[in-house]
Amino acid sequence: MFAGVLSSAQAADAEYVLGPGDIIRITVFQNPDLTTETRVSENGAITFPLVGNVDVGGLTVPAAESRIAEQLRSGGFVLQPQIGILPLQIRGNQVAVLGQVNRPGRYPLETFNMRLSDMLAMAGGISGAGADELVLIGVRKGKIERTRIDVPELFMKGDLAKDVIVSGGDVIYVHRAPTFYIYGEVNRPGAFRLERGMTVMQGLATGGGVTIRGTTRGMQIHRRGEDGQQHVIEPQLEQALEPNDVIFVKESLF
Repeated sequence: MFAGVLSSAQAADAEYVLGPGDIIRITVFQNPDLTTETRVSENGAITFPLVGNVDVGGLTVPAAESRIAEQLRSGGFVLQPQIGILPLQIRGNQVAVLGQVNRPGRYPLETFNMRLSDMLAMAGGISGAGADELVLIGVRKGKIERTRIDVPELFMKGDLAKDVIVSGGDVIYVHRAPTFYIYGEVNRPGAFRLERGMTVMQGLATGGGVTIRGTTRGMQIHRRGEDGQQHVIEPQLEQALEPNDVIFVKESLF
């Protein structure tokens, strides 16, 4: 199971990691003159009054607060500094949303607990050519993990456990939906999206039905088997179609 599947309690404990491009506001308790808004540079550093450059890239917010406090304390500038960091714009950590979405690209994690559904929304949702299932690839605990997520189950069945929290560097990929093909004596021959559980009869309807010259008798499906070879079958109308099936409707002899 993908490590990003978190309970609500676990999500609350998650910590955002600062990265290049992030804009943060730093406050020092009882020292308002040290309040600073700054941007994390490409090398992960910020500039802070009195202490100069501070490396905060790759640190959680509490860890960055502790580092700034230590530098103020060790420099003798503030005896007991209490630091607060508020992320204003999060740009350092991004997630790539690729494949069959309406606006593929890289999108920033605006909060530390953004979920898969948030990233899909930012990318404009899955396009009409997209599959029902997507792939999420990311690094968890130093290991690359890959999981498949059924999007209709996520939303239609309310399986929110699969609405995982994403992390910087994750890749969401939506593959093209499976298709089937129909030709011969049908009104709209061509390639069509294969819906989940679609039968031969439904496939014929998608192709506009059989023409007045056609017949479902002797209809054939050309299907590639697991051995890589093409097999020809004469299906029943209630039989389920498979990806890349080719339906051939013959002309009636009578």
